[in-house]
Amino acid sequence: MGDPPTPIRATVIDFDGTICLRDVSEEILAEFASPEWWEIDLEFRRGEIGSRECLTRQGALLSGSKGAMLEFALARFTIDPSFRPGVEWAHDLRIEVVVASDGVGFYIEPMLSAAGVDGVTVYTNDTAIEDGRPPSFSFPNAHPVCVGCGTCKMLVVLRSREQHGPVAFVGEGYSDRYGALYSDLVFAKKYLVDICKQDGIAFSPWETFDDVRAGLEAGGEPPGPVATETRRLDLARESPRLSALEGTTDRRERIDEKRRPRHSRRRAPQSQASASARVLPSQLSYSEA
Repeated sequence: MGDPPTPIRATVIDFDGTICLRDVSEEILAEFASPEWWEIDLEFRRGEIGSRECLTRQGALLSGSKGAMLEFALARFTIDPSFRPGVEWAHDLRIEVVVASDGVGFYIEPMLSAAGVDGVTVYTNDTAIEDGRPPSFSFPNAHPVCVGCGTCKMLVVLRSREQHGPVAFVGEGYSDRYGALYSDLVFAKKYLVDICKQDGIAFSPWETFDDVRAGLEAGGEPPGPVATETRRLDLARESPRLSALEGTTDRRERIDEKRRPRHSRRRAPQSQASASARVLPSQLSYSEA
């Protein structure tokens, strides 16, 4: 079979906004929760709370059955059509494909199954929704010290590297920051572009998983991780809000999304830095020093 075209041995991929082009957790909240969920979301975006607290408080506002929410998700949303061929290509090269999500999460495996995607490991939060009772959450993939996130994408990346080798991370949002910081190679779009620039993370812009595949096929030595777990724990002692975006540009624009209509207010205009497709590792972007 010959040597694989890339040294990357595992890919860790966000789900909401990445594998699925819509944020299904937010769409479920918009449909089944009282409007206060958005005020909590703004607290998270301003860096006042972590994603674990955000999810727990927003989840308490949900009403309806888990079956109805899952039916809603499956009927309204599908995964990126380029994802399944990308997974099959990765499996042919014995590259592990891992999904890491810090959202409501229970819809991920059913959505992947509906799209014919298998052989993918999923790490997400556990959601219990029983009729007549408020939803409850548990966090089997949380960090043992840091309480900022529900699913610690840093740990998912570190475990994937330990088990398989160098890791590529693919994402787009606020909760992807620590997955990107600890990965050997990063593919970023939307909000993650600004985060990478802030944190000095080399990244390849992407639009579809065809771009990710092209970047991996180009080969070359990956840049390597920016951060270490020791640094993560130092940050954990400094602040509990580790998964929130701190000090990035365009914060006012994101907070002002509150004034937008219900189904459009959560999505700021896409950063032009993520507009180019099919960018190879030799064209990696770096933030200014």
